[in-house]
Amino acid sequence: MYSLLFLAIASLILSIILTPVVRNAALSLNLVDHPDAARKPDYRPIPRVGGIAVAVAFVCSYALWWLTPLHAVWTINQNLSLIYKLIPAVGLIFVIGILDDLLGLKAWLKFAGQILAASIAYSAGVHVMGFGGAAFTQVWWTFPATVLWLVACTNAINLIDGVDGLAAGLSLVATLSMLLGAAINHNVLLAFATVPLAGCLLGFLRYNFNPATVYLGDSGSLFVGFVLGCCGVLSSQKSTTILGMTAPILALAIPLLDTSLAIVRRFLRSQPIFGADRGHIHHRLLDRGLTPRSTALVLYGIGALAAIFSLIMANNHLEIPLVIIFGVVTWLGIQRLGFVEFDAVGRLLSRGSFRGLLSSHIVIDSLEGQLVSADSAEECWRVLQDSYEDLGFCRVQLRFRGRTFSTGDASSLCWRLEIPLMEADSILLSHPLDTLADPCHVAVLADVLRRGFTPHYNVPAESHDVRSVAAGA
Repeated sequence: MYSLLFLAIASLILSIILTPVVRNAALSLNLVDHPDAARKPDYRPIPRVGGIAVAVAFVCSYALWWLTPLHAVWTINQNLSLIYKLIPAVGLIFVIGILDDLLGLKAWLKFAGQILAASIAYSAGVHVMGFGGAAFTQVWWTFPATVLWLVACTNAINLIDGVDGLAAGLSLVATLSMLLGAAINHNVLLAFATVPLAGCLLGFLRYNFNPATVYLGDSGSLFVGFVLGCCGVLSSQKSTTILGMTAPILALAIPLLDTSLAIVRRFLRSQPIFGADRGHIHHRLLDRGLTPRSTALVLYGIGALAAIFSLIMANNHLEIPLVIIFGVVTWLGIQRLGFVEFDAVGRLLSRGSFRGLLSSHIVIDSLEGQLVSADSAEECWRVLQDSYEDLGFCRVQLRFRGRTFSTGDASSLCWRLEIPLMEADSILLSHPLDTLADPCHVAVLADVLRRGFTPHYNVPAESHDVRSVAAGA
């Protein structure tokens, strides 16, 4: 007990002292976060290497404790080998963060370094043994599961660091929930890992909360996220809940949810997964009129509620109902934030449009293959006649080398797609206004048809005999 109290006080004091020292040094070296009006609500240049203070305070608090007589009881009763083995992994993550703050590492290089650090942590004994109440039947599954979890936590804290005090505050909430879980479950190792982290984050928030004078930077967010990921595994290994890793997932619910949403959003928009945008949860709240301070406090409250859920789950038999309730509330919250990407997917699925779009792309792929194998413009026209209705068009017209051919009926209100070929020739497709068409498949179709007919201009004109099945002009 006295050891934990000493670590808490020492880490808090060290963080309060070291943070302004690091901040002032960063200002003198111009290591600041440059303004970005598109994604950041604060336009002041602010030091971005505050994570150095957090990491140094974290390590030094252990060093000071080791110099006191208090460490003797711990040394006798507990094995410190896991903590010693984790030092290289945590150190590697911190170095990656520092290099990114100073030099700007490429995404793939940071990701590779994180995987290496997670692998080192796995070799040290940090193992995700299962999920959802079921242990992995094959031991080798524990390695990819552990790496995935640690990398996800590391990047989750990094990605949510977009509002003053948000990443540090949510990390503090998660750390305190794990600390309470350690106390309830008598997990001494977890308590010794989380107490100094909580003190460091609390001291850092003194300078990081709105209006912030220093940022965590990658050196801090990656470091904190990785340590929290390790703590989450330690808490699950001692947990009595049937859902195991679900409790630490809830403790880190907001950062992990924001990261998951960012990945899905960027995938749906065909954007780089590791790119930056202004679509995070805190950006949505800011767009709804909340101030940066209010945004941070609201997310603190939601994070605390999720942490309470995780503590309740870890100590009674209501795990499954609580997960269902939390999932429903989370889904309702996502809908309220107005993510247009998910609304669009929902409309496609509810209206059955997804199957129609899939069918259109299949028809286009088949059409492309037949056009490539066609020996003449006549065959190309025949292929187009057989396919245009399957793509939702009601009429097609071809102008080819001075002659015009058409088929279908465009008596209803239509919009038209004209695809230029060579010279004055073109393909004109009519589509009813009362049916939907995917702009992406329309663009692909235009490219496929143009590439399909163009090669036949190399054939002498007299060899062409393009016939229309329907009306010809």
